[in-house]
Amino acid sequence: MSFSLKMALENTELSCIRRHIVNSVALCKYYHYLSVCIVAERMTIGNIIYLIFYHAIFVFFTWTYWKSIFTLPQQPNQKFHLSYTDKERYENEERPEVQKQMLVDMAKKLPVYTRTGSGAVRFCDRCHLIKPDRCHHCSVCAMCVLKMDHHCPWVNNCIGFSNYKFFLQFLAYSVLYCLYIATTVFSYFIKYWRGELPGVRSKFHVLFLLFVACMFFVSLVILFGYHCWLVSRNKTTLEAFCTPVFMSGPEKNGFNLGFVKNIQQVFGDNKKFWLIPIGSSPGDGHSFPMRSMNESQNPLLANEEPWEENEDDNRDIKGRSSYPIQRTY
Repeated sequence: MSFSLKMALENTELSCIRRHIVNSVALCKYYHYLSVCIVAERMTIGNIIYLIFYHAIFVFFTWTYWKSIFTLPQQPNQKFHLSYTDKERYENEERPEVQKQMLVDMAKKLPVYTRTGSGAVRFCDRCHLIKPDRCHHCSVCAMCVLKMDHHCPWVNNCIGFSNYKFFLQFLAYSVLYCLYIATTVFSYFIKYWRGELPGVRSKFHVLFLLFVACMFFVSLVILFGYHCWLVSRNKTTLEAFCTPVFMSGPEKNGFNLGFVKNIQQVFGDNKKFWLIPIGSSPGDGHSFPMRSMNESQNPLLANEEPWEENEDDNRDIKGRSSYPIQRTY
């Protein structure tokens, strides 16, 4: 077994373990919350209202979580792959400069505007394709992913064009879920503190819920805030750490279209679908509107300062985020 295959299997196993942890914590919180509302005290109108709102949030939390897990990452379509003839020519050519020119000639027929740090066409030598803009190779999933953001071990899936909206919604509903549990259980915690809560089991339910909800809320709200910042700038996690390079040079604001349009690039134009986990992101993930194409229509966009130089995109890119680092290419 090769080293890369062994590492991929190990990462998959760890991701499955993390996903089981998330499932277990969610189920435990569900059980303990019902226990607090039903067992700790008699069923009152207030507790019934708590349970109604709790289940509404829980449904959206679960729905977005499973959409993040089971929505497969989208791969580049066939026109970005090298034909059998071009692949043979490319692999048999030993001169790097000739290989580079071959890719340039092939890319002329494709809507590809980003380059490596050295100005070369972005090419994946594992998938044998010319990478569309914002596409990267994930070593864990062993494939190129359109508009790749990062590989998330907690959902055991690659987050990209096809499921980034669902991932953001999952973070949002997770934050709301934890906040709702913490605020509604806090009154029971006060009763526990004053010694007014009967039964050892009831006390355990309250302490478990408050501790877990607060712990996850702090970590999730930071992560959600970071991704909200990325969406407002129309960036991916990879682009935040590795400035995209265009034919004219590095431009870290290359895909920034303005706050409203940036949000629409993820959630779509129809606002009634923004809170519902159904696909509404515009486009096909292979090409994206760019800042440079809008400057003639809006001169204010040209007043931004140029961004600093980027490192060579041909080398391995570290998918850095709040998650454990996964290697992408």
